[in-house]
Amino acid sequence: MTDLTDAVSVSASPVRTAEQPLAGRRALVTGGASGIGAAVVRALSARGAHVVVADIDTVGATALAEEVGGSIWTVNLMDTDGLTDNAFAAALNGVDILVNNAGIQRINPIQDFQPADFRNILTLMLEAPFLLIRAVLPQMYAANFGRIINVSSVHGIRASPFKSAYVSAKHGLEGLSKVTALEGGAHGVTSNCVAPGYVRTPLVEKQITDQALVHGIPESEVLSQIMLTESAIKRLVEPVEVGSLVAWLASDDAAMVTGSSYTMDGGWSAR
Repeated sequence: MTDLTDAVSVSASPVRTAEQPLAGRRALVTGGASGIGAAVVRALSARGAHVVVADIDTVGATALAEEVGGSIWTVNLMDTDGLTDNAFAAALNGVDILVNNAGIQRINPIQDFQPADFRNILTLMLEAPFLLIRAVLPQMYAANFGRIINVSSVHGIRASPFKSAYVSAKHGLEGLSKVTALEGGAHGVTSNCVAPGYVRTPLVEKQITDQALVHGIPESEVLSQIMLTESAIKRLVEPVEVGSLVAWLASDDAAMVTGSSYTMDGGWSAR
């Protein structure tokens, strides 16, 4: 079951400026009610875009949409049977910037990893982005403009123990993004990944507890001993930093940037 509520309309004759480079654009951000997604929503809106906040959390999505003058799409992206053409037609109408951000995490050794958890992660973080990209490309092609921005992870290019599903999904998302770039290039559509390290979000805060349990160490030692050991810059990424990069990739300035993956991992993947 989906619900799309418009808060404002988009100007038919946008005037883009250095301060409002996305004026007249319409963006959709999955998992947009909190964490990285909320930072992306605010960044795109601040640059002039009308943003659809897509999330299963209606209350959080509504509050953020009211804050930025956007819209909401209440959707459970793991219910792929419910992601019908009719649902897409309403939610994606006029969208020329798609940000695939929604994600979850489970941490367990492979032999203890529940198959249902593995499937859920791949459904939400790989199959749902595919379905959204598939649905939005025709209208982007018709307009000869589109921006697909996939929030990947350093785990899209590197692996860590106990994250078999997450690493698999993010590696797959990187591949999907590149194929989209190759197919969309002739139609004015770019596709890129943003690959942060650990970001200061509720998802990461929960991981601290899970990592402490699976590694048998105190929570106070997880950042230094597990999460930031490979990074040259010893701090978490801030959500606003991710939002800023996503907003740039959505702009006309990034028209020749496609098929790329931008790491924001403090030097982790430089090793």
